[in-house]
Amino acid sequence: MDNWKVTIPCTLAEAQAVTEAEDIEEAAFGSPSLVASEVDAYADPQMPGSWAIHGYFTQKPDARWIRRLRDLVPSADGLRLKPERLPEDDWVTMSQSGLEPIRAGRFCVHTPEMPASTEAGITNFCIPASLAFGTGHHNTTRGCLMMLDAMKRRGHVVRSHIDIGTGTGLLAFAAMHLWPRSFATASDIDPVCGPAVVDNAEANGVALGQRPGALAMFIAEGLDDADLQRRAPYDLVIANILAGPLIELAGDIAAVTAPQGQAVLSGLLGTQADAVSRAYRMVGFRLAERLDLGDWTVLRLRKRGAKWSGKA
Repeated sequence: MDNWKVTIPCTLAEAQAVTEAEDIEEAAFGSPSLVASEVDAYADPQMPGSWAIHGYFTQKPDARWIRRLRDLVPSADGLRLKPERLPEDDWVTMSQSGLEPIRAGRFCVHTPEMPASTEAGITNFCIPASLAFGTGHHNTTRGCLMMLDAMKRRGHVVRSHIDIGTGTGLLAFAAMHLWPRSFATASDIDPVCGPAVVDNAEANGVALGQRPGALAMFIAEGLDDADLQRRAPYDLVIANILAGPLIELAGDIAAVTAPQGQAVLSGLLGTQADAVSRAYRMVGFRLAERLDLGDWTVLRLRKRGAKWSGKA
């Protein structure tokens, strides 16, 4: 197979917009595959070059295709893009080969090309790189895993949880491991995440379904969805998205969170944490814990209400 790659530097918002756009491959390219990757975990994610979009082609893309790729990324206006011919290897394997296993609390996350941890007491998740976000390699996802692990170690009780903007399903899988008899729900606005979560669940031995101990996956925009509403209230809401959407969803998240339930929020910079906390304080939450990893922050919030059986 004749494999080619075009790499375009971008911001995090642009990477998400491209990979979340409906019918992006058909509308803009036809058959190439698009993969977003972080370039510098400590750079401002909204600065051009902090992320990159890689377009993989099975034939050399002409100037028309390159122009259409560049048009998807406003910050790349005027940038000269040069196609790169790849060796005769599977491009998916190549795109994943640089992702080293990561540790976060009791969890180790690795791609299929990398070995699982053999350390005692470690839970491994095999998550391939894909169009869905959430391989565990970004500090926001890693921080959420660390926060969930810390909650379990402190004795928090979770009987029902939801992962909003689940991407690959990783955070939902982690919560299911920590609270194995809970009702588990995951949702994402991007249709590509449905098959990704199903495949990743199968690869990691995660049960799918509506019963306790199984994961119910839905494609939904925010929380305005009958299935998500029906499964509420949730003892734990996980949302690793962006600061803007987190603020917009504050009221909806409060509405589906049980009294004294908790929210683990990430996808925000440390400079955005106060604004997010303020939005949730206005709808009945208090800040319980904050974790900073580089420029990124994870917030754990507790909803005010009647006494709850978990620990503060």
